[in-house]
Amino acid sequence: MSTTRSLKQILAAGEFVMAPGVFDMFSARIADQLDFKALYMTGYGVSGSHLGVADAGLVTYTDMVGRAATIAEGIGKPLIADADTGFGGLLNLRRTIRGYEAAGVQAIQFEDQESPKKCGHTPGRQVIPMADMLKKIEVAVEARRSADTLIVARTDARTSLGLDEAIRRGQAYAEAGADVVFIESPESGDEFRRIGQEVDAWLLANMVPTGLSPEIDADTLREWGFNIAIYPALGMSVAAAALDAGYRFLQARHSTIGLDVPAYTMDQLHSLMGFPEVWEFERRHARKAG
Repeated sequence: MSTTRSLKQILAAGEFVMAPGVFDMFSARIADQLDFKALYMTGYGVSGSHLGVADAGLVTYTDMVGRAATIAEGIGKPLIADADTGFGGLLNLRRTIRGYEAAGVQAIQFEDQESPKKCGHTPGRQVIPMADMLKKIEVAVEARRSADTLIVARTDARTSLGLDEAIRRGQAYAEAGADVVFIESPESGDEFRRIGQEVDAWLLANMVPTGLSPEIDADTLREWGFNIAIYPALGMSVAAAALDAGYRFLQARHSTIGLDVPAYTMDQLHSLMGFPEVWEFERRHARKAG
């Protein structure tokens, strides 16, 4: 589904982007109906919802690009999508950039972790040499076919090598041609503020409640120099909690009568999934009996 403005146009206009995490078409369509400027396809969410595995480098390019294509086609807002480390070497990264772009992704995020990668808010992450990541950025910039496709370069150096090295990498990634710089898991508000002051690029902040970083409101992030805030865990965390509560209610009561968990009605689900369009099509085209 085409969007009216590209994410690049939105950022160039100086607008701050809050992008909630989506991982399937229920989450994507619900978020798409709301007043967000972009959506974020979370690798953690796809790993969990699609394959039921940890976000530990187990999902493949095929898994991710297929889910990205489905989501991008079904929404009207720009999609930012996680591409892990690019799913292999430089040739793999080129394929990833072109595949995500063809799928309709407007901002493609990849990181400088060693393979297999790990979730950004878990311990034990190691990063590749900065020179190797600079070469990856060069390949990614060269691979994209549209100037509107944004390259999001993420560094996980903060946790293992410290903030100074993370900022040094962020600066270098911007100079190498990354459109958006993402320094993962700063550990205080002061660290976020330093990043905003010292890295000259569009900046992305990752807001993960109960993760390694403090939660900071969007207005403050914007004041500190950030341009995008993603909320990858929001959808999956509240969905998992609601599912758990609903199933426990049924187990305890042997019925859903009196369910005290927020729930869509069947009419709301029908509308979300496009049944009214199906019914209108059938009304216009179905053959009459007799």
